[in-house]
Amino acid sequence: MNYEDLTTLGIAFGLGLLVGLQRQRTDNEMAGVRTFTLISMLGVMAGFLSRAYENPFILPVLGLCLAAMLIMANYIKIKKFDQADVGQTTEVAALLMFAVGAYLVMGSQLVGVFVGATMAILLYIKEKLHDFIERMSNKDLSAIMTLAGISLIILPILPNKTLGPLDVINPRNIWLMVTLIVGISVVGYFIYKLAGKKMGIIFNGVLGGLISSTATTVSYARKTKEQKSISKMAVFVITTASAVSMIRVLIEIAVVVPEKLGSLFLPILAEIIIVSLLSVGVFYLVNKDSKDEPMPEPENPAQFKSAVIFGLLYGFILLMVAFTKKQFGDNALYIVSIISGLTDVDAITLSLSQMMKNDRLQTDLGWKLILLATISNLVFKGVMAIVIGAKEIAKWITIVFGIAVISGLLIIWLWPETWHF
Repeated sequence: MNYEDLTTLGIAFGLGLLVGLQRQRTDNEMAGVRTFTLISMLGVMAGFLSRAYENPFILPVLGLCLAAMLIMANYIKIKKFDQADVGQTTEVAALLMFAVGAYLVMGSQLVGVFVGATMAILLYIKEKLHDFIERMSNKDLSAIMTLAGISLIILPILPNKTLGPLDVINPRNIWLMVTLIVGISVVGYFIYKLAGKKMGIIFNGVLGGLISSTATTVSYARKTKEQKSISKMAVFVITTASAVSMIRVLIEIAVVVPEKLGSLFLPILAEIIIVSLLSVGVFYLVNKDSKDEPMPEPENPAQFKSAVIFGLLYGFILLMVAFTKKQFGDNALYIVSIISGLTDVDAITLSLSQMMKNDRLQTDLGWKLILLATISNLVFKGVMAIVIGAKEIAKWITIVFGIAVISGLLIIWLWPETWHF
């Protein structure tokens, strides 16, 4: 007995049941739980027959028979009802379910399960998805289209080879990093759009860090000028956004140089924990009397101009890091990290990670430079909040960010070289 084939049948049965349950709950007259289960089993049997008899025509013939049955069912519905609701979702889902069943036999079961489960989820969230699309503004659509252009049109056509001096400029690699940063920001932006403008302050801080911790700092610092009563809440949101921005740094490292993550993430994680604890302390010590405030409307995170500027900045920092290391040695890289981290910690993080991936930079120095850039960015945001915001936030920003900066410097100075995975 072939237990692998029985497992395939079981997977097809489960996927068909899952999709059929959703279709039947929508009172669909075309196909329900039994029909979709049978269709997925038909796909599996078509795959088994094609494999057993080594006949490439069995599968497409059965697929065409299924398509003909669906066409006939719609034709009868049109003739029977004056205003028949003839959609295409169920028909396409049925054909895809047949294809999934066949692919479970002829291709990858993992891909088949993923496609089937994704289809069930898409069908289930249909109404919410439609409502979300109807609420989309031109700015939202622009963010989606820009991200699609950046990732699906520009990225594939760029040359994947090193150009220019110092052998560090790879156009496709640079644009891949642009896609990564824009993608993270867009995800945060649409979480904000889905969750609504009125959210708890914890969520505000998390989303602020995903979209842009610097923009969040500016927004909340400015709000304290208008409403001094929210100063304590603003400090909490700014601190939380800064902690999340450090988590972004770890994500960027994991994407670019996953094989060396074990040597890099512990000291950075230690700083994240410290900033997170400071954020929790601010929440419980100074935020009890604050009310939740709506998060300021974020700017479009996927502007093409911003993407190009980031790409140029990333490429420039790559060159600067390589040139500084070659001409002045490793110690001079600390100055580069401090200057680069002031306004954009993502670019220096990705540049240093790329250098470590190509073995141009040792990991024991790399994490120190990345953490130093992160600390430099904290100082920049702290000074900016003090200058832009009301006087009430200056004390708390100085205390919280002061502890975070000192802790980070101590980690760089005292962290044992053997403490890594």
